[in-house]
Amino acid sequence: MNAPYTPGSGLGAALNRRWVRLAARQPMRIDLDHAIVTFTFDDFPKSAATTGAALLERHGWRGTYYASAGYAGGETHHGAMFDAGDLARLAADGHEIACHTYGHLDASAVSDRALVADVERNARALAAMGHEAEITSFAFAYGEATPAAKLALGDRFTTLRGIRAGINRGTVDRGLLKSVPLDGGEAGIARAIEAAGTLPDHPGWLIYYAHDIQDAPTQWGCTPAQFERVCEAVEASGAQVMTMAEAARQMGRKS
Repeated sequence: MNAPYTPGSGLGAALNRRWVRLAARQPMRIDLDHAIVTFTFDDFPKSAATTGAALLERHGWRGTYYASAGYAGGETHHGAMFDAGDLARLAADGHEIACHTYGHLDASAVSDRALVADVERNARALAAMGHEAEITSFAFAYGEATPAAKLALGDRFTTLRGIRAGINRGTVDRGLLKSVPLDGGEAGIARAIEAAGTLPDHPGWLIYYAHDIQDAPTQWGCTPAQFERVCEAVEASGAQVMTMAEAARQMGRKS
């Protein structure tokens, strides 16, 4: 079982995270009359592919699954991970399969060349598992990026998602989109529900990210009941729920 990795900390890491938010920006205009919400799952655990998908589908919604193919068929601290059957079923049911690197790489700790090679390896591995559809969405593992990584991947993917908390409104950086976690116990879920509650008066693109969805979740996951409460809050907000690719296309039509 893979142990959790801890990204860099300290002053240098903090300065890099601040710098990467300001540098190599790829502007995207979000000017919506009606809010959009996207549910995303990172890595992704089998519980996200089964329980998470079932909860979304109950509402008539679909999600985006950021796959790290190096985890496929194995087990991590999130529990059992996705396999080829999960990929096929999710894609057939209208969910989006996206890229999270093959080896769940910290982009701030490797060269751009190594990052791109790992992204290409992920695409080959997913294709070998039967998923040959174009992949247009990417999320940085651990939310860690560099300006050079944003530039290297910006031409390959329509959107690059980070983990800095917030709702995307106005002119944003498509190379490091904000998101809101579905973790942190009851306090974290309350913050996620609160974010949905702001949408009727202040429309924007709210991207949630989750990991495992199980009765005894890890610190990075949530329970099915907590996930359903967030879904109910989104439904009450009147927001449209779209995958990353669908939402990006909508932004393109409006820009």
